[in-house]
Amino acid sequence: MSLGFHIVFAALGIAMPVLMCVAEALHLRTGRAVYLDLAMRWARGTAILFAVGAVSGTVLSFELGLLWPGFMKEAGALIGMPFSLEGFAFFSEAIFLGVYLYGWKRISPFMHWLSGGVLALSGILSGVFVVTANAWMNAPAGFKRVGDKFTEIDPIAAMLNAASFHEVLHMTLAAFVAAGFAVAGVHAFFLLRNRSSEFHRAALGIALILACVSAPLQIVSGDFSARSVAKLQPAKLAAMEAHYRTEEGAPLFVGGIPNDELKTIDYAVRIPKGLSFLATHDPEARIVGLEEFPRADWPNVRIVHWAFDLMVLCGMALLGLSAWTGWRWWRKQALPEGTWLLRALVLASPMGFVALEAGWVVTEVGRQPWIIQGIMRTKEAVTPMQHIVVPFIAFTLLYFFLAVIVILLLRRQFLESSHV
Repeated sequence: MSLGFHIVFAALGIAMPVLMCVAEALHLRTGRAVYLDLAMRWARGTAILFAVGAVSGTVLSFELGLLWPGFMKEAGALIGMPFSLEGFAFFSEAIFLGVYLYGWKRISPFMHWLSGGVLALSGILSGVFVVTANAWMNAPAGFKRVGDKFTEIDPIAAMLNAASFHEVLHMTLAAFVAAGFAVAGVHAFFLLRNRSSEFHRAALGIALILACVSAPLQIVSGDFSARSVAKLQPAKLAAMEAHYRTEEGAPLFVGGIPNDELKTIDYAVRIPKGLSFLATHDPEARIVGLEEFPRADWPNVRIVHWAFDLMVLCGMALLGLSAWTGWRWWRKQALPEGTWLLRALVLASPMGFVALEAGWVVTEVGRQPWIIQGIMRTKEAVTPMQHIVVPFIAFTLLYFFLAVIVILLLRRQFLESSHV
């Protein structure tokens, strides 16, 4: 619940400063006031999102110790460095957000824009450091195991584990895609209501560039991630594809209902040799099935498979929308403003975040029953506290309250800009 709520603000914290910097750079280059107005309005919205993200992130830091004492006792020395570095990045982000918000008339325009660049870099690095800690849980490294203890700890090697690069790349691009299409959808909505708005036209153009450039790159990174998972976590890949039996030239199943007892999948679309090609780029490659692993080591196949299919479905839909937008832009040599395209952008605006949430379900549930892949089971790491439903309900109510506040504040920002 906590991660699912916080990841929305983490993604926006990565992407929104980039949009702000681009808008201000265009103002410095062209002198057009609309870009300055856009940067200022996006900055105010980013401040709201940052404040709420700070609250949910603080809750997460407490939960690591309160809910997962067994994990932190053993792994704290290994993941402590990326979390400490994330703390530095977070405080840098907070400081330069303050400079950006209150320095419009106090420092030179170039230095103000530069402060926004540091803010954007800090937001990206904050995400990078947290994801490297998560990647370590999927591909543990940087230590020797003596009995039940971690020895000869190397925090740098832990951060540079085998899963870090593909997870960092995929998450960063996911943030750009999700935020880019979400922002584009908001301004497309207002542009449908007021076709003469220069403000929303400028905002739509910047958001579409970020989204439409990132979407195809995300598909490429997804292919790289799938091949990495095939090597590092074959059980997770098998669950993602509901692949029960080891075989060469393994088919790819789209949709369907996995059946663990019969080791079959019903009502799925079958693509011959698709999984072998996806995992290795060799249509005849041998793919390990779930039957190779003890039944107690299987993740929840239905949840992982459906979440993976949902992520891919949203990703391919956004890729198609990017291609449509790019083709229209190239053909007209101007920002595409067709009614149907704007409507499609409005409808697609939440898809990036749906894919983001589904992808994190795949990452986390796909690793189960391990909290540290192959080393520590989740049941060994969780708190022995009884009646855990009480804090769960309390935190859920807190997130609901924060979500309502964010929606009301952002709605006011949108309505203020709708007349521009």
